[in-house]
Amino acid sequence: MYAPALAQHPLAEVVAVCGRDLERTRTFATRWNIPNAYTDYQEMIGAGGLDAIIIATSNDSHYPITMAALDACLHVLCEKPLALNFTQAQAMADKATSLGLKNMVPFTYRYMPTNRYLKQLIDDDYIGQPYHLNMRYYADYGREAKYQWVFDSDVAGAGVIADLGAHWFHLSRWFFGEIVGLSCILTDLVKRPNAPDGRDYPRADDTAMVTVRFESGAFGALMLSTVAWEGTKFGQTQHMEFHGSNGTLYSSVDWDTLQEVRGISAGQRGGAQPLPIPDAPWGDARRDTVHNTYRDIFRQQNHMAREFITAIADDKPVYPDFAEGARVQQLIDAAVSSAKAGGCWVTV
Repeated sequence: MYAPALAQHPLAEVVAVCGRDLERTRTFATRWNIPNAYTDYQEMIGAGGLDAIIIATSNDSHYPITMAALDACLHVLCEKPLALNFTQAQAMADKATSLGLKNMVPFTYRYMPTNRYLKQLIDDDYIGQPYHLNMRYYADYGREAKYQWVFDSDVAGAGVIADLGAHWFHLSRWFFGEIVGLSCILTDLVKRPNAPDGRDYPRADDTAMVTVRFESGAFGALMLSTVAWEGTKFGQTQHMEFHGSNGTLYSSVDWDTLQEVRGISAGQRGGAQPLPIPDAPWGDARRDTVHNTYRDIFRQQNHMAREFITAIADDKPVYPDFAEGARVQQLIDAAVSSAKAGGCWVTV
């Protein structure tokens, strides 16, 4: 995700990489012509010579690495979910802001052409007053009964509600505005064994259903699954539906060849019709497969990691930032609290 994007950015020089396994880290460094390889992030930061850091590690390490990087006055891009809980996430956001350092959380799907076009249509009043949305994210990486850290609450904080839910909370707010309340049901449908070292651990959710209410009064349903067999090359599909006073929008992305937006205005008959995505959201990205679009958006265009580098060089704001990541984390925490209380309504 990051190495190809940085390698092609004229203002970026990748000078160090840190990983838990030295042999694997050195192999990665050799592949991407990175001169320094570490297994201790504090040693890497302490060695100096860095302007910024990208944190693409397990969730439990986001907070300590970020705080150490900020202490060293480094700009930070940290993967989502931003932290294990809102308290950590807010502390990260507050510190980055107080030091005036660039900070970013990579909510990847906001950059995809279908979603950018949906945002444009909604902002241009295609559906009018929003009534409700239905967003479904089906993935299959949790189907196998094996240990994965994303289902270990000690490491991940929460399961699919944090992993995929972070994306859906961010996008739903981007489309419809602030969320003011929610209820959530979480479950682990696949029963997973102990960790490879025999350690028992708190099993996190692999399936989630969230009902949200927006500040506008509109409602939403967010479905998240890691155990859905979709049979596509990328192992996931995404489906979105938006209804309002002026009409309806649909979006389907199968992560193979389908990237589609359809719509119908109120009063029309015959069902929703395709709405061709304009050239602007695509840019020069390939359109033959979703994965090729994904590669080109992040490796060649000025989005996400590349945008982060440009913002540092030009001293300009960058978004989504840690404040957005912290708000999303607050919603994740609220969803977990709701589920623990049997799905009760939580005001956020």
